[in-house]
Amino acid sequence: MRPSLNILEPELIGRIVDEAKRVLEEHGFEVRGAEMRRRLIEAGLPQRADGRILFPRAIVEAAIASSPASFKLYDRAGDARADIGGERVHFIPGSSGLKVLDHRTGEARQATSLDFAEYVRLGDGLANIPYLATAFSTGDIEPQVSDAWRLYLCLTNSTKPVVSGAFTEHGVPAMAEMMALFRDGGDDLRVRPMSIFTITATGNFRYSEDSCQNLIDCVEAGIPVEIVPVTLMGLIAPVTLVGATVFHTIDVLAGITMAQVIRPGAPVLFGGAPATFHMKIASSPMAAIEALQLDVAYVAVAKSLGLPTQSYMALSDAKTLDAQAGAETFGSALLAALAGVNSVSGPGMLDFLLVFSLPKLVYDDAMCGQVLHFVREVRELNDLPVHELVDQLMADQHLIMAPHTTEHWPHELHLPATLIDRDNREAWTRAGAKEIDERAVDEVNRRLAAYRQLETDPLLDVELQRIIRAGMVEDAPLPVVPPAPQPVAPEEAAGRRHNRRRERPTPPPGGADV
Repeated sequence: MRPSLNILEPELIGRIVDEAKRVLEEHGFEVRGAEMRRRLIEAGLPQRADGRILFPRAIVEAAIASSPASFKLYDRAGDARADIGGERVHFIPGSSGLKVLDHRTGEARQATSLDFAEYVRLGDGLANIPYLATAFSTGDIEPQVSDAWRLYLCLTNSTKPVVSGAFTEHGVPAMAEMMALFRDGGDDLRVRPMSIFTITATGNFRYSEDSCQNLIDCVEAGIPVEIVPVTLMGLIAPVTLVGATVFHTIDVLAGITMAQVIRPGAPVLFGGAPATFHMKIASSPMAAIEALQLDVAYVAVAKSLGLPTQSYMALSDAKTLDAQAGAETFGSALLAALAGVNSVSGPGMLDFLLVFSLPKLVYDDAMCGQVLHFVREVRELNDLPVHELVDQLMADQHLIMAPHTTEHWPHELHLPATLIDRDNREAWTRAGAKEIDERAVDEVNRRLAAYRQLETDPLLDVELQRIIRAGMVEDAPLPVVPPAPQPVAPEEAAGRRHNRRRERPTPPPGGADV
């Protein structure tokens, strides 16, 4: 038995799906990509006089049937790293950040390539983050190749798979070519994909030129995609849960249908990034409780259709790592895990997905570890009947050394990272009485100091950079990202300290160093 959550009755889910299919068939979509529109018409989808493409129910249902219920992601070396589907939950960093919250100064600022490299190096060692994301933009590279540049920094600083996406209509082919360098060509990349690309539904029942072309290029390259509508409750979607779920489902089913028309069997996640529209201050909180309820609702719809799922949860709208950030992140992470979301985008994100924080990422990794522990399978573990445990307790007055305890505590009692305070007040005070944000900064610095630079074949690195330069307008050098300083072994560090003491100059008369 796995702990779970579902807020919709099966009969209501059926009505939501049926209504979504009706709207797709009768109202259709504005498909702005000319090539996508051509392919849909050739596949038998009607075009209205106003140009809207209608999605007949039979074609939508065939697309759902041909979409895989699960697929695997592979790392840089080609080994399976994540199985996306079923009730399996994976937490990954959020995407779309425009700034980074500098953990050294506390300033929210435009990010550099070194910031991004440090993020990847940090994420590479986080146990509860099985794959990464191109989490935020950098301002020191030409915009038209910034998507490929971020992917390059991921590929050369981590072995983990990555969620990414293209910024332009023609960005996918170069990024697919880069990933194919770590495989035996494009066919092998289709068999062992190392990335998921995000395709955003534009809203108002429309897909833009960029989204259409990116979807075509991803599916043809064998890159799994997640269809992510930004459903704004009360602005471009109904303010009510059921109505918003219908609108959300319409957007995703259109994307799934287009993907399956291009190539039946293409892996697609039923995703989303919903938010509410704050009626008083006109903001769009993604951690609003109604947005989280919509996440859980559309995930239930997706599971009823047998489709893998994605959501933007385990994040916060707060501006720093504070009580609000902790509550929103843990609460939404727990909801996501109970709902069985397969790919949860959000750790590290603050301020409506605008700002990425490394301290929050390590904090979120600790929260996600606890959440994953909560949703593990619940079963008997030699504890029914309990007469032997009762006898042991009566004999020893404790169960600390009981064979049952020593056998099961390592996997039954979750010990969080030292970042999470589980000590008494006296010990906390002796350690400096640091708040969670301070401890998180310490953890970031410790992990960055311990990171060992990933080696990449120099010839392969040259080819990766050639692909990026081919898309640049100006003949400018790429940003310089120095390799990570290599950690020093404890015995070597002790030797260096000893040598520094021996080499210390003799103080001049008077006693003070000059």
